[in-house]
Amino acid sequence: MTIDLAALPEDFLWGTATSAYQIEGAVAEDGRSPSIWDTFSHTPGKIDNGDDGDLACDHYHRWREDIGVMRQLGTNAYRLSIAWPRVMPGGDGPVNAKGLDFYDGLIDALLEAGITPSVTLYHWDLPQVLQDRGGWPVRDTAHHFASYAAVVADRLGDRVKHWTTLNEPLCSAWIGHLEGLMAPGWTDLTAAVRTSYHLLLGHGLATQAIRAAVPGAQVGIVNNLSYIEAATDRPEDVAAARRLDGHTNRWWLDPVHGRGFPADMQEVYGVELPEQPGDLETIAAPLDWLGLNYYFPSTVADDPTGQAPRVRTVRRLGVPRTAMDWEVDAAGIENLLLRLTNDYGARKIYVTENGSAYPDIVRPDGTVDDPERTGYLEQHLAACASAARQGVPLAGYFAWSLLDNFEWAYGYDKRFGLVHVDYKTQRRTVKGSGHRYADIIRAHGRKRRNAA
Repeated sequence: MTIDLAALPEDFLWGTATSAYQIEGAVAEDGRSPSIWDTFSHTPGKIDNGDDGDLACDHYHRWREDIGVMRQLGTNAYRLSIAWPRVMPGGDGPVNAKGLDFYDGLIDALLEAGITPSVTLYHWDLPQVLQDRGGWPVRDTAHHFASYAAVVADRLGDRVKHWTTLNEPLCSAWIGHLEGLMAPGWTDLTAAVRTSYHLLLGHGLATQAIRAAVPGAQVGIVNNLSYIEAATDRPEDVAAARRLDGHTNRWWLDPVHGRGFPADMQEVYGVELPEQPGDLETIAAPLDWLGLNYYFPSTVADDPTGQAPRVRTVRRLGVPRTAMDWEVDAAGIENLLLRLTNDYGARKIYVTENGSAYPDIVRPDGTVDDPERTGYLEQHLAACASAARQGVPLAGYFAWSLLDNFEWAYGYDKRFGLVHVDYKTQRRTVKGSGHRYADIIRAHGRKRRNAA
């Protein structure tokens, strides 16, 4: 598939993304304390096959090798997350020097390899000690998060300029506290709404802390958004699609853009927000960029007896699906990029995650064939390039994921990596999709040079 890359800027970031708990392992080494995901993954019945992140991809010991893989792919950026319990095992101090030293060395090595580090401060691994004190439903956690952000920014900010406060707060709040399918595994609407509020408050406070420590910092937030359509033109289904848009998209976008929390969704939830004077201004701290994580669209119908937001997903026939049973529809990412630009006035956007899980075929010679993932990658990059041609200020694309890894409640069965990991030997093998990504990156570089 030919992809027209001409609209992408010369300094476009071509990256891959990971998160600490999914790849690092070493969960009890060098002073790291347990996170809520350690607790959740060791709770019987929560993770497929009884898997956990104790070893994962052993990135804590193999990070030099993994940087070599990035160089093989030709990427010029890497989105990583910092493990809060590795840096501040007590949640709110003291600082663990060995934990910070690990990330310090990793950042230096990335820069030496010509790879721009993009640091995410929270990818769901709340220290268990803070969960024991109430977790995100408690306001103090937002302030502890800001203190942790200040520590990391102070140590790494002389070299790191790209900062993400939160990754996918929707998952932390709705899936972790309402649906119970992610850590901490609660099913409490009131706790979920309070969590959503304090996560965004923490984002605002952390943004202030980063900017105080890092002159010229580029700070953003990453949301997993969905392109949503009603299953029919029945008023009930149209209203359901509007509710899911509020639950999945507007609840997270509106407050950080100074619009407050959507009134229609406050009515749906029926939970009083724990607002204090000045909070909404803190939450709406100006953003330098927006991060979009996109995997699949949603087609929904009304479900009047269901839990908030009272919708049910409708399965479209004849639409290709991934191993996650997610629809493949690249038009969704293009539509969302246009919406962020036209409706929210985004000045700079990164696609911070985009990828697909498929059963990989390991050939007798050890190479890995994954044509479906390659097709997914090509289709979505073509949609991103189309959005850029229409004026979207797209500044980078981070494929999910660099490595096959611990895929949360799905354990190790679902593989998203551009690089195959043999979990028994920890051997890394670039898949066909990884080689194709490298080709696309080289093609963009050639096109920009020729244009010059």
